Amino acid sequence: QVQMVASGGGSVQAGGSLRLSCATSGYTYNGFVMAWYRQAPGKERERIATMSRGSGQSLYADSVKGRFTISQENGVNTLYLQMNSLKPEDTAMYYCAAGWTLAAMIIGGQGTQVTVSS
Repeated sequence: QVQMVASGGGSVQAGGSLRLSCATSGYTYNGFVMAWYRQAPGKERERIATMSRGSGQSLYADSVKGRFTISQENGVNTLYLQMNSLKPEDTAMYYCAAGWTLAAMIIGGQGTQVTVSS
């Protein structure tokens, strides 16, 4: 069973940057898809970035494209999300996830809060 714990959130002003980390335990297969999700109060959870663990190919939601970058460090089983040019609408709880397909992702129970002030 894969377990994931996100960290690195905080409070920043608009235009600032943060880097989130996701420590994984358990075995993550090369065929896994890794992803970051976020959920703001009163809103549905949004998948914002995905990466194929084997190929490194990544995809982004339009809301973060060009500002956020997903990456991984395989030797230490860590997933990252570099967030630049942050906006108040990026305020949310951020979670990392892994799975064989996007329809069957295991989302880490411990998220990290990001708050962006204008």
